Amino acid sequence: MAFIIIGLFLFVAYWLLGKSVTDSRISNLRKILRIGSIGLIVVGFLTTCVVQVEAGYIGVKKLFGKVQEDILHPGLHLINPFIKIELLETRIQNYTMSAVIDEGHLQGDDAIRALTRDGLEIIIDISVLYKIDPPNGPKIINEIGPEYQDRIVRPITRSRIRDFAVYYEAIDLYSKKREEFQQNIFKTITEDLSAKGLVLEGLLIRNIELPKNVKTTIEEKIQAEQESQKMQFVLQKEKQEADRKRLEAQGIADYQKIINTGLTDKQLQYERIKALKELSLSQNSKIIVTNGNNNPVLINSN
Repeated sequence: MAFIIIGLFLFVAYWLLGKSVTDSRISNLRKILRIGSIGLIVVGFLTTCVVQVEAGYIGVKKLFGKVQEDILHPGLHLINPFIKIELLETRIQNYTMSAVIDEGHLQGDDAIRALTRDGLEIIIDISVLYKIDPPNGPKIINEIGPEYQDRIVRPITRSRIRDFAVYYEAIDLYSKKREEFQQNIFKTITEDLSAKGLVLEGLLIRNIELPKNVKTTIEEKIQAEQESQKMQFVLQKEKQEADRKRLEAQGIADYQKIINTGLTDKQLQYERIKALKELSLSQNSKIIVTNGNNNPVLINSN
């Protein structure tokens, strides 16, 4: 638009100099002004009539302050030179609220502080993943403006987290009901953002900080549970070892019982005869002496 305005000024100057001027210098100046004005007006119309929308964005058209319903998708477009284009990003955006400095979108501590059912204050770090629903681009510009992140995403998220935190105890949010809490606020925030033309892609609870005394109590409880589980493991191992020894002793007892009841005097005498026979067949010289109890004594003569 600036080129068009400058071109019009040059054209007015050309016209004011008049056509009847005979001075060659003024005549040449009029020619330069005419060519320059025409060139600037043409360039101005080209730059204002042709608009390129980059990938990942949409263009919302405004004519004299009024938002148009149709949008411009990525690509090259020929438009009315009096139309102003407002670009909106349609890719997934991340808005983080954190207690860690320089980690969130705002400088300093921007974590969400909420009260739980047991009256304790917890500190929550969270990241919101969302994007614009392209057909709702004109609605967002008309009703909210390009600052939708600060006007909609941030306040709705903080408010809903505080609303739901009062239904849970601090220790539950820290452990077993954290996932349930996240799902509940995700569902509610999805509905809130959808009504404003935004799509919630993800809600990530990055950290829940409990009061120091509650955190110490939880850590002590967890440590006690771990020690209890360790003791149960030791007792189980000792019980298994006792069962093993008991089975081993029972096996030895059963073996001795079989030996005592199964070997008779005749059986023992038969086994002695077999042994003496094997000895007598040996090539080594030996002397076998028997006493009155029929217990042979072997004397090796080698």
